[in-house]
Amino acid sequence: MPDHADRPAARRSRGTGVETNLRTAAVWEAVQSVADDLSAQLDRPLRVLDLGGGTGGVAVALGGLGHEVTVVDPSPDALAALGRRAREAGVDDRVRGVQGDAGTLREVHDVGTADLVCCHGVLEFVDDPSDSLAQISAALAPHGVLSLVVAQRLAVVLARAIAGQFGQAQHALTTPEGTWGAADPLPRRFDLSSVSALVEAAGLEITDTHGVRIFSDLVPSALVDSEADRMALLDLERAAASHPDFAILAQLGAALHVIAARH
Repeated sequence: MPDHADRPAARRSRGTGVETNLRTAAVWEAVQSVADDLSAQLDRPLRVLDLGGGTGGVAVALGGLGHEVTVVDPSPDALAALGRRAREAGVDDRVRGVQGDAGTLREVHDVGTADLVCCHGVLEFVDDPSDSLAQISAALAPHGVLSLVVAQRLAVVLARAIAGQFGQAQHALTTPEGTWGAADPLPRRFDLSSVSALVEAAGLEITDTHGVRIFSDLVPSALVDSEADRMALLDLERAAASHPDFAILAQLGAALHVIAARH
């Protein structure tokens, strides 16, 4: 198999910011690992669908690795910004934007053609998460892999309690949607069991899960104002995200990252 890390395109992907940003590093490391492994198995660049990919943080980085990426997003402004970002990174020949959403996915993307689907921060907002995952599953090729990131319930319970908003914390803990009240910017949150049931009902098999931003959303920014502090916190996040003896830590992350494959 060819060594994809030696490609010039792979070297161009460095410096996009996804590798060291506290909010994106853990997710990007998992996505890149999946993409590298799948591309090596197929012996070709991947056909990637980034649903709700917005301005292309992940899409442009994947384009820099040599993959062909289609971003489906409902916002014309976000897609325009995606185009500018892709041109600036020199990957506009591999990254394209299409206006659409989870509800219209079958209309804007060919069924059964995506080697990798990224769906990060989307299920919280869709009308019907089950239908959206069914459409995502249909978009995947038989060997395809889904990278799914969803907001988690327990993280907001802990954050609201620490902030002294005990009623909001209880609301997030006990309501089906996992929201802390009417002013909550997210319509819903998930936990491991609920998102696992949705993914499996869509005909996908979960191969890995890990927590994202277990500590970083709770640590005051003044404590991570240096590069050394930021890297130390990233190392702690990596260690805690999938620790075999302390699985509960993953459920305290602000988000849950699920990797799943077509049966």
